[in-house]
Amino acid sequence: QVQLVESGGGLVQAGGSLKLSCTFSGRTFSSYDMGWFHQAPGKEREFVAAIGWTSSNTYYADPVKGRFTISRDNAKNTVYLQMNSLKPEDTAVYYCAARPRTIGRKSIPSTYDYWGQGTQVTVSS
Repeated sequence: QVQLVESGGGLVQAGGSLKLSCTFSGRTFSSYDMGWFHQAPGKEREFVAAIGWTSSNTYYADPVKGRFTISRDNAKNTVYLQMNSLKPEDTAVYYCAARPRTIGRKSIPSTYDYWGQGTQVTVSS
């Protein structure tokens, strides 16, 4: 059974930075696509970024392009989300997700099999 544990959330002022981490256990990490999603109060869970089993394939939602960077360290079974130039509208619970390597869109939440518990990110204006 795959387990995902996020860390790194917190309170930051607009324009600041945070780095989220997600530690993967239970299966072979390099066999999984990894994604980050977020969910604000009263809204649906939305795609933020994803990375294939090789770090050469990364994908971003338009609102975070140029500000966020997803990366993975297969030796440490960890995926990261570096968030720069944060805005108040980035405030949400951020979730890490995993699915076995799959060809196809990586932005759809229902295609992921495993989820972390979430970590709160709050950006003050």
